[in-house]
Amino acid sequence: MKQVGSVFFVGAGPGDPELITVKGLKCIQSSDVILYDRLANPELLKYAGVNTELIYCGKQPNHHYIEQTQINAIIIEKALEGKTVTRLKGGDPCVFGRIQEELEGLKELGVHYEIVPGITAGIAAPAYAGISVTQRKVATSFAMVAGHLCHGNTIPEEKWKAYAVGIDTLAFYMGISNIAYIRDRLIDHGRDPDTPAAIISWGTTSTQRTLTGTLQLIPELVREHEVRNPAIILVGEVVRMHDQYAWFPEQPVEMFS
Repeated sequence: MKQVGSVFFVGAGPGDPELITVKGLKCIQSSDVILYDRLANPELLKYAGVNTELIYCGKQPNHHYIEQTQINAIIIEKALEGKTVTRLKGGDPCVFGRIQEELEGLKELGVHYEIVPGITAGIAAPAYAGISVTQRKVATSFAMVAGHLCHGNTIPEEKWKAYAVGIDTLAFYMGISNIAYIRDRLIDHGRDPDTPAAIISWGTTSTQRTLTGTLQLIPELVREHEVRNPAIILVGEVVRMHDQYAWFPEQPVEMFS
């Protein structure tokens, strides 16, 4: 009987290939098959073996190169062939990574799997912009929010209230298309319109760009500078750190106040 393989769900980090963990890199090096997403830096694939099968899964907003059900099926198929499989995901596999869907079939079949955490963009992109998402006496709470789901009535009013006044620093992922709605909801539920805000696009990469201003004006930032995903929307007093502590080289941009 053929021996069943193993599956490793590896966080590729936020973009800079040097931010991969040691364990994550070892998984890449030892895999027979790697299924990778758009936001996993392709530089990491250079560490794969010459005979490793590479499968691109796409995963762009509103467009998947391979549908999620197909990805699930391929992972199972390759593992049942006795292969070592790495599912390489941008950032951390457990932060908006739909990992439960990919684990379910493996669990049912008794396939061995491991989750290898990665650095998520909501922390890393601000750090590369000189911003700490928590700060003593300024911000003692931090939340990551799926911005692409922030529309219509998908988030109840009490949760918007909590986001607006109960959490010091907010990081919205995949929220560029909903930026005006996010701004309006936060202000409507009590967040000061003058709260510092930032848009950090392509964080930790050579094309990183940070735009800072106020919560009220962040939709203007996005429109004026034609910001596209991937980008983190950061809201909170900690954004003030950017002016003083920014260290990563970026192209200069106009500041909004």
